[in-house]
Amino acid sequence: MTVHFIGAGPGAADLVTLRAARLIAAAPVCLYAGALVPRELLDTAPAGARLVDTADLDLDQITAELVAAHEAGLDVARLHSGDPSVYSAMAEQMRRLDAAGVPYEVVPGVPSFAAAAAALKRELTVPGVAQTVVLTRTSARSTPMPPGEQLSAYAATGATLVLHLAVQRLDELAPELAEHYGADCPAAVVAYASRDDEVVLRGTLADIAAQVADAGIRRTAIVVVGRALTAEQFRDSHLYSTHRSR
Repeated sequence: MTVHFIGAGPGAADLVTLRAARLIAAAPVCLYAGALVPRELLDTAPAGARLVDTADLDLDQITAELVAAHEAGLDVARLHSGDPSVYSAMAEQMRRLDAAGVPYEVVPGVPSFAAAAAALKRELTVPGVAQTVVLTRTSARSTPMPPGEQLSAYAATGATLVLHLAVQRLDELAPELAEHYGADCPAAVVAYASRDDEVVLRGTLADIAAQVADAGIRRTAIVVVGRALTAEQFRDSHLYSTHRSR
């Protein structure tokens, strides 16, 4: 048997890969985070499949479910929201599966930041404006950030900044970011990206925190900061230039 760590996408049930859909439809055991993974994905699981909501389980309990499935010879679809390569807590599960001798594979998914960019209808890398995207978070109630990974260091580059798990602290983070980007720098917040209840807020570092407070957004949101959000006057990409050497 195999544990399939599957990127279940940002929220819309149809934003999953064909491979993910096939594996879910065949898996006799499915573990998922109920608050984040669309319930419609589970409707395609086989009749009688064991469906386990991991929202209230700790790591040891989740591992026990995976090991028990392995001992029973059952494949597992382990669903993670977005793409499991970023902030999925997949690494510590893999470490425990390695110790237990349980095989696994990873199926990528649509990451939440990509869904947020789609909702904003913006490219995060614009020629001459921003060619780097920084995916990061802040440490409040979550695991502390490693030494050297300060938000100010990334902001100083002027790159497009994508913040996860930060919307509750935006009132204190926006002034810090404004010291590097300027208070007039475009900023946006996308909550519940790709879902029916998606919320999109656009503004600047001077007013985005107030918009978030007014909208009552507290979780499941992506914060994007950078000049690429409103760039209009920029040169065309060299990729399609008629002067590009072949």
